[in-house]
Amino acid sequence: MSVISYKQHALDCQWDAIVIGSGMGGLTAAALLAKHAGKKVVVLERHYTAGGYTHTFHRPGYEWDVGLHYIGQVHSTSFSVRRAFDHLTEGRLAWSRMPDIYDRVIMAGRNYDFPSGTERFREQMKHYFPSEGAAIDQYMKAVRDSNRASGLYWASKAIPRLMDAVAGPFLRRPFLRWASRTTAEVLRGITKNEELIGVLTAQWGDYGLPPAQSSFGTHAMIVEHYFEGASYPVGGAGRIVEAIRPVIESAGGKVVVSAEVAEVLVEHGRTAGVRMADGQDIRAAMVISDAGARNTFERLLPKPDAALDRARGELRMVEPSSAYLSLYVGLRHTAKELGLEGTNLWIHPTSDHDRNLERFSADPSAPFPFLYISFPSAKDPDFERRHPERATLEVVTMASYDRFARWQRTQWHKRGDDYCALKRDLTERLQAELERAVPAAAGKVDIAELSTPLSTRHFMNYERGEAYGLSSTPSRFQLRSLTPRTPIRNLYLAGQDVASLGVAGALFGGVLAASAVLGRNLLPVITKGS
Repeated sequence: MSVISYKQHALDCQWDAIVIGSGMGGLTAAALLAKHAGKKVVVLERHYTAGGYTHTFHRPGYEWDVGLHYIGQVHSTSFSVRRAFDHLTEGRLAWSRMPDIYDRVIMAGRNYDFPSGTERFREQMKHYFPSEGAAIDQYMKAVRDSNRASGLYWASKAIPRLMDAVAGPFLRRPFLRWASRTTAEVLRGITKNEELIGVLTAQWGDYGLPPAQSSFGTHAMIVEHYFEGASYPVGGAGRIVEAIRPVIESAGGKVVVSAEVAEVLVEHGRTAGVRMADGQDIRAAMVISDAGARNTFERLLPKPDAALDRARGELRMVEPSSAYLSLYVGLRHTAKELGLEGTNLWIHPTSDHDRNLERFSADPSAPFPFLYISFPSAKDPDFERRHPERATLEVVTMASYDRFARWQRTQWHKRGDDYCALKRDLTERLQAELERAVPAAAGKVDIAELSTPLSTRHFMNYERGEAYGLSSTPSRFQLRSLTPRTPIRNLYLAGQDVASLGVAGALFGGVLAASAVLGRNLLPVITKGS
């Protein structure tokens, strides 16, 4: 059985549970409810493709991922992330390890390689900065200590509210000592070498905020996630939903696309199901939203409510995360013919990431704040079988939503000549930067298609085209609304807003949601493997 379309198939009107959104968090929650409680779950996805940020899209001869460019801690079953994926997919998802140098930083014209292996990374940094050995050791310890302290913080999100009122502050305190400070504050307390700080924070595009704005807690989670290297799903990111879906279906559930939810139904203070955009009601005793915390509380629960209003006010204290430009490039050559490897490139004009972003935000003609160049066809050993004689690349950078807001009320593919002209200009600039960084691509581009923050807004339903839900600022980690339980009984949150950002973060947000629903901690269960 394949994913079905809401517009073409009649759905049952009663389910054990409804999941809104088919991103990593929603799929995880649905699969765990099916696998560990035999619940019949329907996953409702407003897009015509399932998978959220793990989905892929196609053009004749090509395909690209939209959000999963690489993932750490899946190349070995010694890692809990890998065991969680194996549990959710029952072993149907294979991973291809990326090159030993998974990230290469090019900053102000100098190269810095990030090799696989924590100790090898440490020694490589000391090779680049021989006088900063003690600072590098202190930095590595800070990353480790922050992440070790986070376990109790995540546990506080899953325990019942009454227990949290007593024990929660003590569970959260060790991690908040790190997460309540910015990345810049922590690193400048370790070293005064701005070039070293620039290199250690060069992956800031992976979490969407430069050092002076981001929480060190988020920085530490992301960088350690990759210390042992990175991998890519064999068959592309779209294989994730394909591998998880049979688990949902095994208990009678379905994954349904083109299924837009307009409202969560609430009766007598508890959820009763959802109302679809076409007016149909679908009933269930519980609803899990993977639509994002702000979307859930402000769009899907529009009625006034004192407890909800407190949560809404708290969420407004944190800005949406950053928006991005993504240029999807196709070449009529294989990656091997062009000598393309899977190593990601991070290109920065200077080591001052905050200033780079400020300059670009103030003057769009200034150098891009960073360029992230990914080579999906080189990462996926199955790509050439699916798309012979083709190669794909992606160029990603940050973009202010405000620059595109004037067209937000227009329709996709019907935004007018001015918008098309802006896209052409950005496409030409990004393609020129790509060909400068990857000479093998020069003169060989067959297709180049640009995604803007409005594309993200249209397909992902995030108000400002944000990629990571709520921003990972220090204040985010103080919010008590970002737990799987909501003020509405039997309405739960899943995904990256509940846990951490990215695919792995969203997965564990789904685990937290399913644990809250079932009243048991599923994390030890799924990280033991199938």
